[in-house]
Amino acid sequence: MAKLIALYKHPENKEAFDDHYFKVHGPLTAKIPGLREMKVTKFTGSPMGGESKYYLMCEMIYDDMESMQQGMRSAEGKASGKDLMGFAGNLVTLMFGEDA
Repeated sequence: MAKLIALYKHPENKEAFDDHYFKVHGPLTAKIPGLREMKVTKFTGSPMGGESKYYLMCEMIYDDMESMQQGMRSAEGKASGKDLMGFAGNLVTLMFGEDA
């Protein structure tokens, strides 16, 4: 399994962020060819106390790196990336990962 992981810092307007993320961005991303599963986690705190450094995490799971790369190059992948940069480009950190 290969993953594209998106970590989002806390947005200024959480309500507006959630509205766009769950009504626009999530559905766009879900259409990417080869995407097997999309797990979204909203952080509620930190074991050290207080607020987590990050607000939300999305794990996009593919069969392998090649499937993920093909999906990202697709029209749907490009649309998702363009939307991401438009509403959260300054909030997001993207990483690749594989199950160990």
